[in-house]
Amino acid sequence: MTAVDLPSPQLGGLDLVPTTDEPQKAKDYTSDQEVRWCPGCGDYAVLASVRSFLPELGLKRENIVFVSGIGCSSRFPYYLDTYGMHSIHGRAPAIATGLAVSRPDLSVWVVTGDGDALSIGGNHLIHALRRNMNITILLFNNRIYGLTKGQYSPTSEVGKVTKSTPMGSIDAPFNPISLALGAEATFVGRALDSDRKGLTEVLRQAAAHRGASLVEIFQDCPIFNDGSFDVLRKGDDVAQRLIPLVDGEPIRFGNDGEYGVVRSAAGGLEVRPVAEVGEDALVTHDAGEQDPTQAFALSRLSDQDLTHTVTGVFRSVQRPTYDDGARAQVAAATEQAQQRGDTLQAMLMGRDTWAIMPTPENEA
Repeated sequence: MTAVDLPSPQLGGLDLVPTTDEPQKAKDYTSDQEVRWCPGCGDYAVLASVRSFLPELGLKRENIVFVSGIGCSSRFPYYLDTYGMHSIHGRAPAIATGLAVSRPDLSVWVVTGDGDALSIGGNHLIHALRRNMNITILLFNNRIYGLTKGQYSPTSEVGKVTKSTPMGSIDAPFNPISLALGAEATFVGRALDSDRKGLTEVLRQAAAHRGASLVEIFQDCPIFNDGSFDVLRKGDDVAQRLIPLVDGEPIRFGNDGEYGVVRSAAGGLEVRPVAEVGEDALVTHDAGEQDPTQAFALSRLSDQDLTHTVTGVFRSVQRPTYDDGARAQVAAATEQAQQRGDTLQAMLMGRDTWAIMPTPENEA
């Protein structure tokens, strides 16, 4: 997909279209700031993918803004030569909401982590998704609090031993994909930091989407949670663990496609050998299905032990965005006021006003 193929909506708002006259390269999006992440951090791979992908949008850098909260991933805006804001803990979606509503000429991105987004920022995240704000949210998930030196996070596994859970975590972790689908997000995807091709493709589709896009990115924290996703990167059974989604195709995986996803007797989805159930029993993936039931069932195939981990685009549907609706209401109210001949003062005061008149007692 080229920049010409991308529709204008997620590239900003109502009026934004590709505006660069000359081809851009990744170096054009590289800032002069020294990258300060630990050696081996998965954030490096994500940064490289984003830098190489942004030129495809065909936008001027001043029409792109990255907003982050607090955490290792939240240093992201420093390292991109676009507009950016390193905001406060958990509030990046709220700030991005204001930008999306007030500046339809901007392509608005949020960079957040599993702690920043799902703990203190949980409400901001789900309401941005529910409202279908025209923003793209990159949720870096390393299953740990890295910046604050290794406490368990909302996505840490049950039994995880950390500085704050020396006897093992007793919390049931969030499944970010299930959470996003439950909040009615119109675009939900997942990728692995080391899978450059898969990550770039999910980012490309998220950027083309009009509305709230959430992309969960599994990434490694080599200091406080090293190797947390190694079972998805190396070993003889990687192909039996990763389930890549391809829209419009039956869901099958394995070294030779020997496993597939079928409907279970309970009404959900399960993994079975294709030789046992036959190809006709395999579920076909439809990211554009309005009913999120199947997408949600796919998200539940991924357990804490990552035995079956689904990657790709779970859902991509269209419905009205909050920012479009808000701007339309403002425009309608302004037009009505102008037709009535209201002055600015009258518009500010509104119709239901009253005055408190002084009395002789309180005048004294």
